[in-house]
Amino acid sequence: MARMATPLGQPGGFSTIIDARSEGEYALDHLPGAVNWPSLNNEERIFVGTMYKQQGAFEAQKHGAALVAANISRHIQREVLTLAKNWQPLIYCWRGGKRSGSLSMVLGQIGFKIYLIEGGYKAFRAALVDDIPKRVAPLQFNIISGPTGSGKTRLLHALTAEGAQVLDLEDLACHRSSVLGHIPGQPQPSQKHFDTKIWQALRSFDPARPVFVESESRKVGNLSIPESLMQAMRNSPCFELQLSLDERVALLMEDYRFFVDDHALFCHRLDALVAIRGKAVVEAWKEQVHSGLIEDVVRDLLVLHYDPTYASSMVRNFIQADRATACVAESRHSESLRRVAQDLCQTQAATA
Repeated sequence: MARMATPLGQPGGFSTIIDARSEGEYALDHLPGAVNWPSLNNEERIFVGTMYKQQGAFEAQKHGAALVAANISRHIQREVLTLAKNWQPLIYCWRGGKRSGSLSMVLGQIGFKIYLIEGGYKAFRAALVDDIPKRVAPLQFNIISGPTGSGKTRLLHALTAEGAQVLDLEDLACHRSSVLGHIPGQPQPSQKHFDTKIWQALRSFDPARPVFVESESRKVGNLSIPESLMQAMRNSPCFELQLSLDERVALLMEDYRFFVDDHALFCHRLDALVAIRGKAVVEAWKEQVHSGLIEDVVRDLLVLHYDPTYASSMVRNFIQADRATACVAESRHSESLRRVAQDLCQTQAATA
């Protein structure tokens, strides 16, 4: 008989975490570290659901049982035959019902000790949403601020290398958090999976040590930062990374190389600024792009659009922005940002 586990139980206590939902449900979000063993795949779920509506529950359940049994057989053949008896999986589906129950029954009859999440993924999601503010509350955040192109993400990487605690929201969101921030070939996760990734990161932090995070707006691309985290960030001390305009332009030319290589893509993204900067300005930028004057466009974007927008947003949203500690980087290169990271870590250690 399967044993019940709480929705936010410690995943490390199980040999494997198995998501018995379809691959589509799994892709939207899943427990950290879970593998996907669908009891019904996407097409099969549609087939059984349609049969339920058209022919009734009994016919749907017969065909569904046949499909589930065949899938469980394949999972056992593929994954289970070489496992020892002490293997202890945690299994879940949407609400802890038939899909996970069928898999757990068969594995339990083999002789494995099986655990089910009480309430399934739905209960996990509700518990996670409730837990995020509790994880945020004891943490001390240090905000890495600075205008676009100043190297904030590079500084976060340098801080990580120095052993600091870092929450890289843009990395979790697969987006660089601006109108031009979409990364080609890297779709953003769902909102639910973004929340799960944030929750997982928050769980890893030691409240006795500060957490460095970039000065994000409420949304990173299409994804929203949880409100409790956003409020904590906006009330936290700021450390403003300062870099010369020439170095910022050079940094953006490196980090957004795909715009340099694909003029059509760059121009398409610039269209998003028409409502803010006007059609004539944007068309002039696009002409420069097609003429190869990418650096000139990047410089104009910084001076005319990003810098004033960022400055007003910081003053409006981050309570301690006007008291930010200046962190001057001599260049955009890794050694310069490593020194800034070391200084920040030493300063935090001295004030702890």
